[in-house]
Amino acid sequence: MKMRFQMRACLALLSITLFTLPALADDSELVQKAWGILNAGLKDKSFNKRHDAVHALGFLSGDAKATAIAENALNDPAPEVREAAATSLGELHSTASIPKLEIALKDKDITVVLASAHALWMLKDKSAFEIYYEILVKEHKAGPGLIEGQEAMFRDKKKLAEFAFEQGVEFNPFAGLGWGIIKEVKTDNVSPVRASAAKILAEDPDPRTGKALARTTSDKSWLVRAAVLEALAQRGDAGFIPEIEPHLTDANDRVRYAAAAAIIHLSAPPPPPATTEIPASSPTPVAPASTPATPNPPPTATPPPEEVRIR
Repeated sequence: MKMRFQMRACLALLSITLFTLPALADDSELVQKAWGILNAGLKDKSFNKRHDAVHALGFLSGDAKATAIAENALNDPAPEVREAAATSLGELHSTASIPKLEIALKDKDITVVLASAHALWMLKDKSAFEIYYEILVKEHKAGPGLIEGQEAMFRDKKKLAEFAFEQGVEFNPFAGLGWGIIKEVKTDNVSPVRASAAKILAEDPDPRTGKALARTTSDKSWLVRAAVLEALAQRGDAGFIPEIEPHLTDANDRVRYAAAAAIIHLSAPPPPPATTEIPASSPTPVAPASTPATPNPPPTATPPPEEVRIR
């Protein structure tokens, strides 16, 4: 395990080197050496090394070569590598990879499915909400489910634990729940994933998702209940207060506090609409009326001189 982390750190530093040297020519000796090391890891027989090399590609945002390699790694025989590939494509912000990630949602390995869903969510693709809906509610919104063999996959708690550790806080936006999450993960690897799904579904505008969240407030896991209550608060629909109110007496402190905060948030009057204040314009100074010029009188004709007669 220690060796694996050392290798991952080394590859991460290597990928950062590739990313932070745009001033160097593509054929520079240093960049060629760096790509050589990454390519060696990508072709290694050890799936651990391939996983770490693919994972390091996530630092190279905007790099077409890194994106192509990550997409190709979605077909690796090792699920660990496919999971790393999906994760890296999300970090690479590769919207062009969305069709391939949607195909990866049909993978038979739960960690690949979750990584693909998370990558799609990072890429603002709505199909991610379908996956998180299934994860939280354990049913499909409509039509066939996107997760094949979900129940069997969720029973593989070891893989779920490894995935949660691999993704870290970024996959688990409920990290604000504090140290209590650590104790929960030790005994229940499924609830943290479902709680994460609830937090992400707060952004899903589908009314069916709001109703599903309200139904899940009675989940047996305090972690899921707390995450669902927070998600309902974030959705901003005061119509769900009746479903939230019973949890003011929940046996779990964190759930009670989440319910109280949700009710306060949803009961607050909406903020006044922002108005664009037009500054009062200063009056335009009016020029004083000019006195009309007195027209010059027509020139007076000079009478001709009188004729002098000589007698």
